[in-house]
Amino acid sequence: STPYYFGNKTAGDDVRFFSLVTREDNVLFSSFVNCIVLATIYAQEKGIKIEEGKEMPLMTIFGSQFNWALRDAIAYSGSYDQIYTKHFGDVPEEDRGRNILNNKGGPQIHSFPGLSP
Repeated sequence: STPYYFGNKTAGDDVRFFSLVTREDNVLFSSFVNCIVLATIYAQEKGIKIEEGKEMPLMTIFGSQFNWALRDAIAYSGSYDQIYTKHFGDVPEEDRGRNILNNKGGPQIHSFPGLSP
């Protein structure tokens, strides 16, 4: 998945990051995992929390047996902010550095290590 950066450092510093790891030879499962990660961001943007997991859209891209996957994922763990708070505490958005979501109506921006100042 897209890495989660820990710390408010520039790419030139010693940046620690975490991500979900999937097998390189299983592209379908890797795509599924990325879809779930993006679902947490979608839930955050739409204000959907654990209690409202059933408001997530159904998906058919991975077959009918996984229609409810997005709903189940959010009902279990919540939106991006809920997961962030659970694991890293109640950190104000301005102190999240690279982990802040762009909720200003534009696209999410991903910073690759070594490419940003």
